[in-house]
Formats: sequence, C-alpha cells, structure tokens
Amino acid sequence: MLRVAAVVACVGIFLAGADLAVTALIGNQTARQLSELSKLALRRSEAAIDSAGSILNRLIAKGPMDCSAVALQSLRLHVYQGTIIKDIRTVDRDGAVKCAAYSETLEFDNGWARRDEMFKSADGELRLFRVEQFTGAAFGVMRDIDPQRSLAAILRIDGNLLDVMPVGLRAESNVTLTLPDGEQVAGYHPDASARSPAQTVAFTTVSDRYPLQATIHVRPQSLSARGDLAYLLTMLAAGTLGGMFGLLLASYLSRPVDPVAELDRALAANEFKPYVQPTFRLKTGDIVGCEILARWEKPDGRLIPPMSFIPLAESSGRIERLTWQLLKTALRELQPEMKQDKLFKLSVNVTPRHLLGDRFIDDLRKTVASSSVSTRQVVLEVTEREELADLAKATDVVKELSELGFRVALDDVGIGHSGLSYIQRLGARILKIDKFFVDAITRDQSAIVVVQMLVALARELDMSVVAEGIEHQEQVDALIACGVEEGQGYLVAPPLSLGRFKQFLDVRRASAVPGQAGEPELAA
Repeated sequence: MLRVAAVVACVGIFLAGADLAVTALIGNQTARQLSELSKLALRRSEAAIDSAGSILNRLIAKGPMDCSAVALQSLRLHVYQGTIIKDIRTVDRDGAVKCAAYSETLEFDNGWARRDEMFKSADGELRLFRVEQFTGAAFGVMRDIDPQRSLAAILRIDGNLLDVMPVGLRAESNVTLTLPDGEQVAGYHPDASARSPAQTVAFTTVSDRYPLQATIHVRPQSLSARGDLAYLLTMLAAGTLGGMFGLLLASYLSRPVDPVAELDRALAANEFKPYVQPTFRLKTGDIVGCEILARWEKPDGRLIPPMSFIPLAESSGRIERLTWQLLKTALRELQPEMKQDKLFKLSVNVTPRHLLGDRFIDDLRKTVASSSVSTRQVVLEVTEREELADLAKATDVVKELSELGFRVALDDVGIGHSGLSYIQRLGARILKIDKFFVDAITRDQSAIVVVQMLVALARELDMSVVAEGIEHQEQVDALIACGVEEGQGYLVAPPLSLGRFKQFLDVRRASAVPGQAGEPELAA
C-alpha cells in the first residue's frame, strides 16, 4: 500500500507541474502553426499563378493569338507540355471566349466571367476570375494581348496544391482559396462536407500581389482534442514516452492517397468508362463507326475529363490496363450493333509504347476473339504526337496487325513527329486530320493546302481520311471540297455514354430519311 501511495503521490506532483507549463503554451503554439499553414497554401497558389502568367507572356511574345491553326497549335502544345494549365482560351475585349486550345473543355462550362467581373492583380497585368463548371469551380487567369483581345488560362489548382494540413487535422479542416467577393475558386475538403464558417475557427492569409486569400477552417472541437492529446502526452511522458513516440511517428508517416494510388483504386473499381463519338460520312451523315474516349465517373457522380488523368496514366504505366478495360467494355456492350452492321468500325487509341509491347498482338487477338467481333471492325489509333521509339519494329507490328484484319490509323496527323517517309513506311490504312486544320479550314488558306496535301498523299498510299473536331456545316463543305469523306465532331454528336450512343443509333436507323450531317436526331 505504501508503494502504491508513493506512486500516486509522484504522479500527482508530476501532473501538477506539467499542467502549469502545457496550459500556458498549447493555445498560442497551435494558432501560430495554423497561421503559417495558411501562408503556405497561399504561396503555393501564388506560384501557380506566376507560372501561368509566364506561359501567357511567352505565348503573346511568339506571335498573334488570332485563332488560326498555327496559334491554336501553339496553345495546345503549351497545355500539353505543362502541369499547371488545363486550357488556354483567346477572349475578346469583354472576356467572351473566341476559341480554345481544347474546345472540348467548353462542354464543362456552366458560366464564364465578364471582364468587369474579373479582379486585377497588384501590378495590373493579370486578371483573376472564377469559372463555373459542372465538375466544380475552376480558377482563371487573363492577360491582355492588345485593346481588343486577351489570353485566359484555366489553372489546375486543386486539392493536391492546397493539401497542407498535418495528418491529425486533415479530416477536421477545410482549406479554401477565395477572391475578394468571397467566391471560392479552389478548396480541399477531405471529408467532402464543407462546414460553414460559423462552425469553425478561421485562419486567413491575404495576398499582397493578387486579389486572393487562403483560409483554413478548423473545428474548435478538433483543436481541443489536439490540445488534450498534447496535454496527455506531456503528463505521461516519463512512463510512456517510447510507446507514444512510436504512435506519433506512425501517424506522421501516414500520407493521404497519392494520385497514382487513386488511379489504381479507380482501375480496380472499374470507374473508367468508355464514351464514344460517332464517325460519319460527310456527304450523307450516315454513321460508319465510333471512337472510344475515356471518362472517369467518380463515386459521387462527378465526370472527370481525360486531360485530368490520361497524362498520369501514361507516365505511370497504367495506360495499358486502362486501354484494355475500355476496349473490353465497349466490345461487350456494342457487340449487337457491330453484328448487325458488319461495316461498323470501333476505334481505340493506343500509345506507341503499348503498340510495341511484347504481348500486345496476342492480348488484342484474345480480347477481340472473346467478344465475337470481326478483327476488320476494330481500328487502332496511334497518335502522331508521340514519336515511335522503333519505327522498324512498329512497321512489322502494323503489317502483322493488317494481316490479321485489324486496321491502323495515324491520329493527330499534321502536328506531330511524322513526315512523308514516316507515313509511307508505317503502313497505316487511315489518316486522321487534326482538329487544328479543321478549325481553320474556313478562314485560313494554308489549312486548306495542308488538308488537300494529306488527302492526295492518302490516295497515293491507298489510305482513307477522317477529319476530327468538326463543329460547323461550313467545315463539312470545305472538307468535302478537299476530298475528305469521313469525319467526327460535335456537329453530329458529342462523346456519348454507351447507353446514349445506342439510343442515338436507334433514332438514326428508325428515321425515314437518313440523318444529314449537322442535324443530329439525339441532343447532346
């Protein structure tokens, strides 16, 4: 009993002394830490804006941004090579969009800010604004080219950039980036349920360079819990320091799921879905096939566009698995339609690295054979943007694929690595003219010359030609005049889910008069 009493007495003395120290220090220390974290979130966001501003400066210095094929090519290449910018758009004096590096991104816009709704930076060179999209708010930066035109960049400021909170507070806090009118342009909400400011303690840092502020909202209960934890650790330090140190070390080593791990999770859950865009005859509007386009359907219903995950899938080596998943699903779901129309072609994009893989041909044969679809109904699209590491091997692969009945298309022709000898040697059967030239064909003579040259080359090599990104009937007329026979684009239909595409085909087939190009029977 005396031993127990001594232990109790010692513990009581230790607790009394530690209480005086911990109570005085813990409140101020937590506040300082959270204030520094809000500064970190703001500095990261300022750096992203600085980077975007530099890219816009370089583009403006290179030449006129006039929506020509050359100008659009320059915009797309800068988006393709970068990590901060999702899209670049040329806008008029009032801020209205005239053209975009990727016009496909316009389908995700719910609203666009006018010039008088944008906020000037401290030096007056940039304007910041919010872009309403159905996938969530996006953040825009605009710089003037001249008194009539400006360049606007849509930034990739997301949760990864604003994930600054330590593990113990991550799930109990929100980090937001807001404009002077209080509109949020980016946020990190780990628990997916943003709490109102009234329920939280806020720590805000305001930028002195941009009309922007970063705010951390933390629940008071979580701060108390954190304080109690530190208090308890101090009280029990003499007896439990080793064990508690191990637990803290394990918690600090824990990290949120990284983007590649999230990609693996989505692949395992089959969250990547094949959307398809019809291919049609320019003169009649008849549907002759479709191209598979990837979309990421999140569990919460959000639809993620391909530019947000395809580059990561390619760089991390997940693109092959993603491609097989999309192709198997599309073949299975569209097999009845392909059986009904033996001339219907299903196209799938294949990276050059995947095409040159050791098991590619065997895996492709097994996949198509298991679907009971003819190999002659499958088209493999190889992008011209990425150079083939071994052209001789690629030529052999394409030859073997052709002998098995598959068709190979060279995608994005005109803006990538290929020259005349490249196209001649590869042995592809289809040329797909890039959207750059389709966009400009009604207003730029040089685009007409390029398309005519590609059509002449295709005829000489016994190849067919497909034009991508057709949006207006005037473009159809110009392409027909150049000798192009088939095309894709929003004029007939946007990318559709497989269910919507089947409805689209049913409506076309049931129509008494075949649908004309430019008059889709099924709305987007």
